[in-house]
Amino acid sequence: MEAKNSNNKKHHAIIFPLQLQGHINPAVNFSFKLASSKNFTITFLTYDFLHQQITQARPALESHDDIFTRARNGPNGLDIRYRAISDGLPLEFDRTGKLDEYVRWYLNGGMFDQVSKAVEEIVVNSSPKVDVLIIDTFYPWASKIAKRFGLRLASFWTEPALVFNLYHHVHLLKQHGHFDCPDTRKDPIDYIPGVKSIKPHDLMSYLQDKDVSTNMHKLIFQAYQDVRSADYVLCNTVQELESDTILALQARMPFYAVGPIFPPDSPENVMPTSLWAESNCSEFLRPKPNGSVLYVSFGSLASFTKQDVMEIAYGLIESNVDFVWVLRPRTVLNEDDRLLPVGFEQVIRGRGIVVPWTNQIAVLSHPAIGGFLTHCGWNSVLESIWYRIPMLCFPVFTDQFTNRKLVVDDWKVGINFSYEVCLRRMEIAAQVKRFMSTGTRDELRANIDVVRKILGNALEADGSSSRNIDLFVKQLI
Repeated sequence: MEAKNSNNKKHHAIIFPLQLQGHINPAVNFSFKLASSKNFTITFLTYDFLHQQITQARPALESHDDIFTRARNGPNGLDIRYRAISDGLPLEFDRTGKLDEYVRWYLNGGMFDQVSKAVEEIVVNSSPKVDVLIIDTFYPWASKIAKRFGLRLASFWTEPALVFNLYHHVHLLKQHGHFDCPDTRKDPIDYIPGVKSIKPHDLMSYLQDKDVSTNMHKLIFQAYQDVRSADYVLCNTVQELESDTILALQARMPFYAVGPIFPPDSPENVMPTSLWAESNCSEFLRPKPNGSVLYVSFGSLASFTKQDVMEIAYGLIESNVDFVWVLRPRTVLNEDDRLLPVGFEQVIRGRGIVVPWTNQIAVLSHPAIGGFLTHCGWNSVLESIWYRIPMLCFPVFTDQFTNRKLVVDDWKVGINFSYEVCLRRMEIAAQVKRFMSTGTRDELRANIDVVRKILGNALEADGSSSRNIDLFVKQLI
C-alpha cells in the first residue's frame, strides 16, 4: 500500500529507539506501520548488545535473522533494513548494574560518536535517500546529528503527552517552588498550560527528587532542551484522550498524537522484540474461569529489594487469588540467593505461577485474566485498556506516577494501590482481594469500554491518529 501523499514519494527514515524494552517495542511497531502502509523505507538502528540479547531470547532465530526478517520475507516484502552498532562499550559491560556510569558515557559523547558514524554511513550509502531521523526524545544530541546530515528530525516520544508537557515546563515548576527548591511546595500545581491541576506526588519521580544533580537528571534536562529543535514530535498517545495537553503543546511545536502503537494484527507479522525468553502461560490459564486470574508485572526496568519480593509473595498467598507473576531477571540487582520464600511453589501450586518473562499481550488478551497489578508503564497502560483489563496501580519510578494519575483520576480505569513506597504483605492481600471483587472490576470495565473505544476510533482510517500520521508524512514532501 502506498503512502497517502500527493506524489507517492518514497521516504526513507532512520528509526533509532532508546535501548529499553518499553521504547524498543513501539519503535519496532511504528517502523512496521510506516513501511507497510505509508510507502517508507526504514533503516532501524539499534545496538549490538540489544541484538545479542534479543537473539539469545529467541533460540529459534537463525544467526543471520533480525527483528524484521519475517517482514522483509513476507508477502508484502517490506523494505525495513536493520543495523546493529556498538555503543562504544564492551558487550559484557553491565549497563543495568552500572547505570550511572553508563549514563555518564552517554552524556560525555562516547555513544554520540558511534551513532554519528553509523548515521553518516547510512546517509551516504542508502537509496532511496534518507530524509528523516525518527529518534527517541531521550537522546540529548539528536538535533546535532540531524543537522550534521541535513535530515528532518522527528522526536519519538513513547510516554503520554502529559509527561512531555510537564518536562517541557519544568522552568515553571522551579519558578513556582514545586521543583528544585529547598522547601518544595506540596499544594496542587495549576499553572502548567494544558493541565488543569496535578498534585506533586503525581509528578514524574525525577521531578520529585531532592537531588537533581545526578547524571540521569542532566540527561533528561539536556534532552528537553534538544527536543525544542525538533521539526516534529511523534507521541504514542491519542488526541482525544489528552486533548487539552496536546493543544497546549501544539501551540508551541508540531506535536502529533500517533498512538496507540501496537504490534500488527496478523500473528505472522509480529516481530520478536523481547529482551528475555518468554514463558508460555497458556497451559496454566486454559482451565481458569474467565476473569479470575490476576496478572502481576512491574515491567522491564523497575528494581526491588529482596524484602519487597518476599512481601509480594506472601501477599499473593494471603489473597487466595489465582495469579501469573512476572519476576524478571535482576528484579533485585546483585541477587545472589533465593528470592522467594521457602515452600512458595508448593503453597501456590494450582493457583499461581511465577515466570521470568512472558508475552504480555498474549496474557492480557486471555479471557482468564481479570486484573493487572502494574507499575503503570505506558505500554502496559495502553495494552491493558486495549484488552479491557482493569489496573491496580503501583508505580515505582519515572513517568509511572504521572501515568497512574491518568489511569486512576482522569480515566477511572484502575484503582490506586497506595501512595506509600513500602510494600506490606497484608495490605497487598487486602488490596488484591478488593480489586478482584466483582463489583470493583465491573465499574472499572464500564469506564475502560469508553476509553477503549477512543483508542479504536483513533486507529480507524479516518481516525485522529491515522490523520496525524498522514499529516506528518505530508510535511516531509
